[in-house]
Amino acid sequence: MKVIYHIDEMDRWPLVLGNVKNMTAYYHEQKESYTIEVLANSAAVNGYAAASPEHEDAMKALAGEGVVFTACSNALKGNAMTKDDIFDFITVVPAGVVELAARQAEGYAYIRP
Repeated sequence: MKVIYHIDEMDRWPLVLGNVKNMTAYYHEQKESYTIEVLANSAAVNGYAAASPEHEDAMKALAGEGVVFTACSNALKGNAMTKDDIFDFITVVPAGVVELAARQAEGYAYIRP
């Protein structure tokens, strides 16, 4: 299973991380492989800010399970942030909307909790 989660609102982080945790637990229990990406754009890139690590532990644990966390470069710029302002395990993509479209073209399921 290939899945991309899309988050663009800060208050959705607990829901997104809970959904991803449940999904990874399910696939581990079923002994099934998965590819999961969490793409943040708009205001949600602030959830990756090293200056406010509210969800860092949960994200690091999921990254340890193979979940890929990505941030939209345009959203970082729009929120006056750079790669240096976010956790080091976050991958920056050039444009969130292009990333979403590319992943869907590759067969990823799109989830926006």
